[in-house]
Amino acid sequence: MAPKRKKKSSRRKKSPKPILAASEDMEPVNMESMGHPEIYPLVLTTKTQEIFNCRIDEDITDEQPYKLINKEDIFEDLRNRAAVSDFHPVKKIVQEYPGNELLLVYDKDFKYGLNFYLIGTEEGKENYFNPPEVSEEQEEYKEYIPEDVYIYKPPVSKPWVSLGSEKEIEEESVTESTKQITYMISRKRSEFGAPIKFSDQNASSVKDAYIECTAYPDKNFTLKQLEKDVGMQVIPQIKDISTQTKWTYPKNATTQYYPREFSEEEKETLKQSKPLVDFLNNASISVEIALQQNEITNTFIDDWKHLAEEEGTFGDKTDTHLKEYQSFTDLHSPMEKMITCVSWHPTIYGLIAVSVAVRLSFEDRVHFSGKLLLQPSLILFWSFSDPIHPQLMLESPDDIFCFKFCPSDPNIIAGGCINGQIVMWDITAHADRIENIKAGGSRSKKATLKPMFLLEPESNKEAMYIRHCAVSSIENGHKRVITDIHWLSDTFEINRMGSVFENRSGICCQLVTCSADCTICFWDIRPQKPLTPQTTEKKKEESIEIPFDVPSTFLHLDLSWKPLTKLRLSKGETSLDHCPTKISLNEDHLLCKTQDKMLAQSKTAKAEEMNPYHNLESGVANLLKPIDDFCTKFFVGTEEGEVIYTDWKMERDPETGRFMPKKPVSLHTIHDGIVHTIQRSPFYDDIILTVGGWNVAIWKESVMTGPLLQSCCAPKRYTSGHWSLTRPGVFYIGREDGYIDIWDLLEKTHEPAQSQNICITMITCIKPWIFSPKQQFIAIADYYGTLHILEIPWTLSRPSTNEMTSINHYFEREVKHLEYVEQRKKIREQEKKEMEEEMAKKKVKIYQKSKEQMEAELKMDYESYLELEKTVLINLGLIKVTEKGSYLDVM
Repeated sequence: MAPKRKKKSSRRKKSPKPILAASEDMEPVNMESMGHPEIYPLVLTTKTQEIFNCRIDEDITDEQPYKLINKEDIFEDLRNRAAVSDFHPVKKIVQEYPGNELLLVYDKDFKYGLNFYLIGTEEGKENYFNPPEVSEEQEEYKEYIPEDVYIYKPPVSKPWVSLGSEKEIEEESVTESTKQITYMISRKRSEFGAPIKFSDQNASSVKDAYIECTAYPDKNFTLKQLEKDVGMQVIPQIKDISTQTKWTYPKNATTQYYPREFSEEEKETLKQSKPLVDFLNNASISVEIALQQNEITNTFIDDWKHLAEEEGTFGDKTDTHLKEYQSFTDLHSPMEKMITCVSWHPTIYGLIAVSVAVRLSFEDRVHFSGKLLLQPSLILFWSFSDPIHPQLMLESPDDIFCFKFCPSDPNIIAGGCINGQIVMWDITAHADRIENIKAGGSRSKKATLKPMFLLEPESNKEAMYIRHCAVSSIENGHKRVITDIHWLSDTFEINRMGSVFENRSGICCQLVTCSADCTICFWDIRPQKPLTPQTTEKKKEESIEIPFDVPSTFLHLDLSWKPLTKLRLSKGETSLDHCPTKISLNEDHLLCKTQDKMLAQSKTAKAEEMNPYHNLESGVANLLKPIDDFCTKFFVGTEEGEVIYTDWKMERDPETGRFMPKKPVSLHTIHDGIVHTIQRSPFYDDIILTVGGWNVAIWKESVMTGPLLQSCCAPKRYTSGHWSLTRPGVFYIGREDGYIDIWDLLEKTHEPAQSQNICITMITCIKPWIFSPKQQFIAIADYYGTLHILEIPWTLSRPSTNEMTSINHYFEREVKHLEYVEQRKKIREQEKKEMEEEMAKKKVKIYQKSKEQMEAELKMDYESYLELEKTVLINLGLIKVTEKGSYLDVM
């Protein structure tokens, strides 16, 4: 009889992956590890099942899951298929099998890992067909208990067998080494309940009444514990504690208090008592002083707020690093470009303009000149609402290296090219487009910048190309790249001689540029008066058709614009000139604070619907009132690292009669490289920051002896710099290795307060920007063309309470220090001069003396020496003087 099996579904299972065929000498694998050494798992393929008529679900079923196979059939299969036969792994078992038929069993549940298994012994085959009898209770128990369930067997108690662990526990246990001391405190019976009277006592008046017990280390009781091995055992610890309190039974108790007052007689007696009068006389003075202080001082001031700076509602004081907010990169340009200049839009918040140039040397530019003509030179307008697509692109004849928004009208932009030309743009027609870039189209300062992943950019991704409306004459302009450009203030204008006059138009009409061709040019955008009237026929011939997309604002300047006047900074005796790279005018600080004014002017212009630049009058008139007390001096930085303080006003040469530039007021070679930044402080009109080479310097306009601050040599060259817009003692310096040095004069004056890495290449431009009183940003451009927008932390944007005063005192101290150094230098020079004169006089006297005089002086010196020698010997007792006046030798 076959063993009883549970009836399960006859779903056919996929045969597992066959085991690799074993070699002839390999022993067959059995299930000895599972307690069945007679069982050998096999894998029978479909072909083998058909040969031996043991097909699953056909010849072998759940009711009869076995098959008796003749030994000769297996040998026949081994001879036919050799190692391919599925019985090859058990070939040795088949040969040694004593019987004629072997039992092959279908392993449906893969109990032994494969789909079949072979029973290799007669005893095993007999046990399969005739299993040992099992009692009915165990049979029923087996039906209900699965094979894999663990059966709990309760533990059986056994006698304790000691292996010596008690000794280890005793050795590891902690025993008290010191002997316990018992104290008994007693008191006389008669003193219980006796009244106690406390009184004050002067400890210093009684001997041994005051004893100070100060702590001190005692080496005798100091133990250095290197290692401790402690054995612990969890046992309850019992303590017996007793007190003298007797608790018989609880009961409620109440106490009622009433105010204790003196009677009228006692009050009169106290008023006349001497101790009270003395107390009032002594305390009245202190009380009066306290009352006066209360009247003078506000007692309700929070002193904690005055000990430190007041906490703001924005930012964290502990955070001092710049945080990456957003970045802009031109992905559509086919050539590699760098950012040369950056400028935030004066009135539209969240809009920034950058000029880009191709990263090529002069030789490469000449070589690829044909290819460069096909690529437009642009100024890109980026918006926070769209970090991928620029909103506007201003075209120019060549790469722009500097540009500025007009302070009177932000829609007017002037830029300097690499070929020496000045380019003018008028984006008035596109003002509405860029004003409505932000969500909601609001120009309010109260608008908040959202993170870039929350913004929904405009659906129109095509940026507008805007052509320039005027370009200067290339023959009469600069001969090299324009490195700096500035708008003159709308409060004045100058003529060809550099004289300053009042500006009646009320708008900025003049520019100043500098270039490495050793010239500084002043330009006027107004039409000049023609010397001879032109006929109408000639005007018609010269008229050129204007493209429809180019405004005619500055058409009168196109290709004919010449500088109003030129300055050449001569080096004096030599024929060479200085090469200016950056300039700083006296009116620059006024232009930094005109955002509100510009906003008001733009609103007024909109209301009137008239642009004042469309109706420009002619140049400087003779009827303008001159401004006599105007400072025409300005700072210039050169390629050689020189900082020059000079005057743009010309003077007449007495020999030739021509107007020539004045000589520089001061010239200092402080920087060991090109001056990249020269900028006035937004808080002090006369404080200037210069950056160039490997160091930084701070100057005061009225001090000509040298800089107030000169930094030491930096690890990398400095490439740009800018003052902080809200903290007078903070400025940012960019380096060529991508780091930015943040200087805080309140914290350190000899080195940067901190350095932070921004990118992996050179920083080309730095421009901070105030978005709101609680949020500031700084734009940092690099050599690879990426514009990084970083958020300035609380500590670098919020000035301290007395920072303005502290920085002012610092500058005053440095000025006094320079004056002291200059005075000491003059004193030393005077002393040196006097010493040289005295030495010259001595030499003259020596040559004037005769030979007899020199011998007489030498003889007198020798006689004085002999007298001194005798005096010393007498004082030492080595020679005695006799009565006759002779000398006796004691020795």
